[in-house]
Amino acid sequence: MRRWNGWGNESDQFALGEDAHEFLRARIGDGTPPRDATLDMALRGVPASRLSGVAGCDDTPQARLLHARGQSFPDWVAMKAGRFGPVADAVAMPATHEEAATMLEAARQHGAIVVPYGGGTSVVGHLQVPAGARPVLNISFERMDRLLSFDERSFLATFGAGTPGPQIEAQLRRHGFLLGHFPQSYEFSTLGGWVVTRSSGQQSLRYGRIENLFAAGRLLTPRGELAVGGVPASSAGPDLRELVLGSEGRLGLLTEATVRVRRLPQAEDFHAVFFPSWDAGVDAVRAIVQAEVPLSMLRLSNEVETETQLRLAGHAELIKWLQRYLGMRGIASGQCMMVFGATGSLGETRRMRRDALAIAKQFRGVHVGKSIGKSWAKNRFRGPLLRNALWDLGYAADTVETAVNWPQATATMRAIEAAAQDVLNEQGERVHAFTHLSHVYRQGCSVYSTFVFRSSGDPDGDLARWRQLKTRVSEAIVAHGGTISHQHGVGVDHAPYLVHEKGALGLDLLRAMARELDPQQMMNPGKLFV
Repeated sequence: MRRWNGWGNESDQFALGEDAHEFLRARIGDGTPPRDATLDMALRGVPASRLSGVAGCDDTPQARLLHARGQSFPDWVAMKAGRFGPVADAVAMPATHEEAATMLEAARQHGAIVVPYGGGTSVVGHLQVPAGARPVLNISFERMDRLLSFDERSFLATFGAGTPGPQIEAQLRRHGFLLGHFPQSYEFSTLGGWVVTRSSGQQSLRYGRIENLFAAGRLLTPRGELAVGGVPASSAGPDLRELVLGSEGRLGLLTEATVRVRRLPQAEDFHAVFFPSWDAGVDAVRAIVQAEVPLSMLRLSNEVETETQLRLAGHAELIKWLQRYLGMRGIASGQCMMVFGATGSLGETRRMRRDALAIAKQFRGVHVGKSIGKSWAKNRFRGPLLRNALWDLGYAADTVETAVNWPQATATMRAIEAAAQDVLNEQGERVHAFTHLSHVYRQGCSVYSTFVFRSSGDPDGDLARWRQLKTRVSEAIVAHGGTISHQHGVGVDHAPYLVHEKGALGLDLLRAMARELDPQQMMNPGKLFV
C-alpha cells in the first residue's frame, strides 16, 4: 500500500540510528517532531465534485485526494498538513489508448482541464491541480502498465505509458532483455513520465538518457493523435519526438512508448575509490569519461556528502577500519568518494575496472573494493525514504540539480551550497548541504545537491523557508550558466527560470505549439511555461 502522504509503501522504512541523529544535531540542531494530519482530516477538506457521474471516472474523495499531489516540497508540506488545496473533480483510469482517447474527449465536452498522472513521483509540481472555475480531470495511466509488443529483431519494445520501472524490467527479462533506465524513483515512476520529463537513469553512461531510448510514441492531443518516431534515423525535417520529450503534459497524453532495449548483461559490479580532495576526484572523473572508458555509471560525492554517507551507513567499526586504511594511504580529511559501475561481459567488465582504476590512480585515488559499491547498488532506490525518516525527527529535506560544462562544475557546486547556507543563516538557522556529480559526459556533468534543515513546525513557515532557499539556489544555477533541470523537469517550481535557458523566442515557440495542439488550453496548464 502506497503512503498517502510521503514516499514509498507503508512497509518501507529507512531507520536512522542514534549516531546519525547525533550527527544531524551537531550540524543543524535538534528537530521538533511534527504533528501530521490524518487521512480522515485531509479527506474532510475535499470539496464536492463538479464532474460527478461522468462515465468511466471515479469521483470519490479518496481517489481524488490520492492523485492530487506528487513529491515536491510544496506537495510534501501540503500532504503532511492535510491541506491539499485544489484537487481534481474526478479521476479516470483508462486501460488502453482508445479508452484514454474517450476520457480526453469527455474532458473536452465538459470544458475540463486535464492533469495527467503517472507514478506520482514528480518533485517539481507537475501534478498540482490549478484552481479556477473549470472542472479538472486527472487521467491516470496506472492501468496502462504492460508490454504491448516486442520486436527481438529490431530490439524494440512498446509499453503502456503507465508501466513502472520494475514491471518494465520484469517483462523484458522474460525475453532476455532490459531497458536499463534506473532513476532513483525507478520503483514507482513510469515510462511515460520519464519521457515527458526527459528523465535520466543512474546508469545512463551505458544505456543513455530517456531521449536516447525513446524510439516512438503515440500522443493524444485535443486535436487528434500525433504518432512520432518509428525508424532508426531520419533527415526528413525536425524530429517530432522532441515535441513529446519534456512536454510535461502540455501538448497531450503520451499513451504508448516504444523504446530501444538491449540484451541482459553477463556481469555487473560496482566499486568505490577515495580521493584526497574534491579537485582530484573531479579531475579523475573527467579523465575517465573523456578517455571513453565504457562504464555504466560514475558518481562522485563531495567532502560533506562522503562524510554523511559514511555516518548514515552505521557499521562504526568497519568505518573506523576504512579510515585507518585510507589514512595509511595518505587520504584523511577532505576525502571524496567515487562509485563506478562496470557492466557487460566478464571480459569487458574486467577491462573497464582496470582502465578506470589506472586513471584514478594517476589522481591519487585509492580503490577500496566492491563492498561499498555493493551496498550502494542494494540501496540505490531507498534514498527518498530518508525524507520520511528525517521528517519524523523534525527535519525537512529537498534537492536541486543542474548540469554544467566541466570548467563551471566546482564553482557551481560551491555557489549552490553557499546560497543555501546564506538563506538559512539569515533566518538564524543552519543547513546541512552536500553534493555529488551523478551523471557525467565528455562535455560536463550534472551537479546534484541535497539540503537538510530544521522544520519550523508550521506549514506556512516551512514553505516560506523553502521558497527562499529554492529561489536563491536557482538564481545561483542560472548565474553559473547551468540548466535549471538536468533530470527532474520543469513543472511549476522551475518554470520562472526557463526563459534564461530557452530565451523569449524559444518560449514563444513552446506556447505556439500548445495553442496549435490544445486550442482550448485544457492540458496541464501552468506547468513548463505560463
